[in-house]
Amino acid sequence: MTVTTSSADYAAEPPLGGSVSLDELARRKSVRPVQSADDLAQDGVFDSDEELDAFLEHVAAERRADLA
Repeated sequence: MTVTTSSADYAAEPPLGGSVSLDELARRKSVRPVQSADDLAQDGVFDSDEELDAFLEHVAAERRADLA
């Protein structure tokens, strides 16, 4: 699989050099952590309600498997 991006996809930040923490990457992209399933239900996160439902079912199945 080939992934291509343009320079317009990146914020006006200096290039990443060395290791950068997840917190720093999130700050650079103005990303905030998901606090609840309601955050995932906002417009623009998933293409459809069905896609959201499938994701939540997958997460629930993974959690059940981890607990088993």
